[in-house]
Amino acid sequence: MRPVGLREIYFSLLVAFMCYLLPWAGFGLLLRPDFVLLVLIYWLIRAPHLCNVGTAWMMGMLVDLASGSLFGQNALAYAITGFAALSYQRRLVLFNEWQQASYVLLLLLLTQVTLLILKLFAGADLPGWSYFLPSISGVLLWQVVVYSRIRVAGNDDH
Repeated sequence: MRPVGLREIYFSLLVAFMCYLLPWAGFGLLLRPDFVLLVLIYWLIRAPHLCNVGTAWMMGMLVDLASGSLFGQNALAYAITGFAALSYQRRLVLFNEWQQASYVLLLLLLTQVTLLILKLFAGADLPGWSYFLPSISGVLLWQVVVYSRIRVAGNDDH
């Protein structure tokens, strides 16, 4: 793997944030994965010396500002998820693609459960099962990216 710089990390986070800001509606909004969180998890695993819990917190604050939600709820959820990702980072790089995907699914669900608890404390109603669809679509997107990265790396060897 080639070394990565801060510029590449921040650019990818900016692109993920712009994907979050796209005008999603209907079923697309219901399935929309948390692009920012997926990119954060990727960089927390790939470059923990450059992307850390503070980066996750700040990106969560930006998402809070953009979404108009309770200020700090995404920041807290992203920070908790970032801490969990960093706690197992050294082991996670040794996992195969399916083990990593299951761990990423757990991280995405951890974020959604944290947000759900915060929303329930704020007085929101209990959502249905479709609340967790973005985690499923997120892990599917993760698999597509990992598979395409493996295919590209495999073609570079020949």
